[in-house]
Amino acid sequence: MSSPTALPVAIAERSLVACHDCGRLHRRRAHVGAAKAVCGRCGAVLYRIKPNTLDRALTLNLAALVFFVLANIYPFMSFKLEGREQVDTIIAGIIEFYRQDLWLLAALVFLLIFLVPLFKHLGTIYVLGALRLGLPHPGAVTVFRDVKIMHPWAMMEVYLLGVLVAIVKLSDMATITFGPALYAFCALIVLMAAAEAALDPEEIWQRLDRERRPAKASPPASARLIGCHTCRLVSRVTNPDHAVCPRCRAHLHARKHDAIARSWALVIAGFILYIPANVYPVMTVISFGRGEPDTILSGVVHLIEADMWPLAALVFFASVTVPGLKLVGMAFLLLSVRFRSRWRPRDRTLLYRIVEAVGRWSMIDIFMISILVALVKLGSIATIELGVGATSFAAVVVLTMIAAMTFDPRLIWDAMEDDNAAKG
Repeated sequence: MSSPTALPVAIAERSLVACHDCGRLHRRRAHVGAAKAVCGRCGAVLYRIKPNTLDRALTLNLAALVFFVLANIYPFMSFKLEGREQVDTIIAGIIEFYRQDLWLLAALVFLLIFLVPLFKHLGTIYVLGALRLGLPHPGAVTVFRDVKIMHPWAMMEVYLLGVLVAIVKLSDMATITFGPALYAFCALIVLMAAAEAALDPEEIWQRLDRERRPAKASPPASARLIGCHTCRLVSRVTNPDHAVCPRCRAHLHARKHDAIARSWALVIAGFILYIPANVYPVMTVISFGRGEPDTILSGVVHLIEADMWPLAALVFFASVTVPGLKLVGMAFLLLSVRFRSRWRPRDRTLLYRIVEAVGRWSMIDIFMISILVALVKLGSIATIELGVGATSFAAVVVLTMIAAMTFDPRLIWDAMEDDNAAKG
């Protein structure tokens, strides 16, 4: 198979594995049964070995796809007030965003709760099914690579928390009835988690790799060992900034190009939008001609008044604390790299992992609003108008996620490696 670009293909070193977070190379060891390998320098998980991964992951993804379809075709919830009833589906909130001229918000929610999860299920089933049945699978490497890249943007479990918040907000206002899609959605979340736990990406990559004839070439003396950030394969390359991975065809890079400048631009934009996201209302619930604008903080207060303290704490943490701390944390990491700090690199790497992992949960409020605008459409009796704070808040969440993805955690360890090289 030829490279999709003019860049040279590197020469694989399959006995090695590179840490995604600090770049240290490790030699693979033989394992029997389930096992986990951890980086000895920064503590990141290098890989996990999961027995019978192909059959288990394929079965669970097929079951999840069935419940995904059910969750999207049947009624999700119904809202009854003063003898009038409004039935909601998952896609209805997206349509309502579009009708209120918030097409960017509509496109974002459609991407996060429908398009990306559907692609993830179909892509995984295509690759696993073809491997399991021994069928031809053109493009399987590209599909599995893209499934890996898109994984953080599949937010069905975050959407479920948004459903819980919406139910609490509406419980004092009207009668809420759960539809069959909600039960299917809950089953879908459980199956998705089980499928993710059962899948061993490294074994799938190895199976795809065996069917391709590896290039036979001797690496030049100037070749450098670089780990692929997508499939984790270590390769020998002569020019780290102009080569592609021989297994997944992702671009290889010794360090992400312009990682600091790009991350700073995204973080600064996030700080600017964080103010209107918390000051301006995200929505206004109008009932019988009366209503008050709701900000994110006022929504937390409403949950407290309803004695939903755990949910209020969760929403406050995810929607107010996490975006702010992510911005501060990213700024701290960028400054520490800029000044080549040697202070506690392992702890700074852990901070990066936390920042990268928790950001997606801040979408709870946006998903909650998408449910409310679809349900509360009873004309003069009750309706919801969206505020500018909603778009600003969604932008903050997306910008902080991209900033964390753009940042290269290996830069944290560069100053330490320079010191070791000087001593050596």
